[in-house]
Amino acid sequence: MRFTRVLSAAVVALGLAAGPAAADSSPSASPSGGGEGDAPTVAGTSFRTATEIDQGQRATAGGSAGDYLYWSFPADAGQRPTVRATVKLPETHAAETWRIDVYDGLRRRQACQWGAETRTAQAGASSLELACVLRTVRAWSEPWANDPLPGTYYIRLTAVNLPASDLGVPVSTDVQVDSKDMGGAAAVDGALAEPLVPGIAVTSGNDDADGEEDGERNAVLSAIEPEDGWSSGWWSDRWVWTGIGAVLAALAGIGGYALTRGSGRPSRTPPGA
Repeated sequence: MRFTRVLSAAVVALGLAAGPAAADSSPSASPSGGGEGDAPTVAGTSFRTATEIDQGQRATAGGSAGDYLYWSFPADAGQRPTVRATVKLPETHAAETWRIDVYDGLRRRQACQWGAETRTAQAGASSLELACVLRTVRAWSEPWANDPLPGTYYIRLTAVNLPASDLGVPVSTDVQVDSKDMGGAAAVDGALAEPLVPGIAVTSGNDDADGEEDGERNAVLSAIEPEDGWSSGWWSDRWVWTGIGAVLAALAGIGGYALTRGSGRPSRTPPGA
């Protein structure tokens, strides 16, 4: 009976622990910033002037074929970002090839796991769509590795190998970034001291200099960050499964003791008394 009561209590504990695990592993694609009315309508022309957007936010911009269009967005550890872009072309144009590139906070180009990052619009086509699914962002990586790390990511959209007749023709673009939370399967030991965002190195250096303020060196940090702040994904279903393993190990120990302890201490009464 004692073993049965312990087993019942463990089953209840496992049921309560499984709830947060299911909720934590669900995809997260909700916007972390303002609504559609606050979406930016311009794009930057370089890394330094990239227009900041939040995940889940649809940004639009007009431009000319041959221009470089830049946006930036935040990505935290455990997220797998997906970048989608739509280019609306004029009624008359030659065949055009467009390309979307994504760079991390160190301005290293990140390869796409899958998606059409380069596409060609045939003459007369009204639009084309591009997509890039990045690798899962890691909380920490070896210095020699090219793994995506938490921080600001840059999107660059441009046309390549344009014919001279199409240079400068007006186009309009839509860009949106969504992420899927990969949960404890993507968790690693270790973490960056600071996310890779513009200005973080200069600001951290000023903070370490006995609080002295240097107006000339002070850099403005990026204004965008994940909805719950950086390193918001410290909780993952790995914690839940670790707890479940500990409970099962305790039950195995209790069960083994119950099966091997016998009927109790031997009687002190001498035989035949």
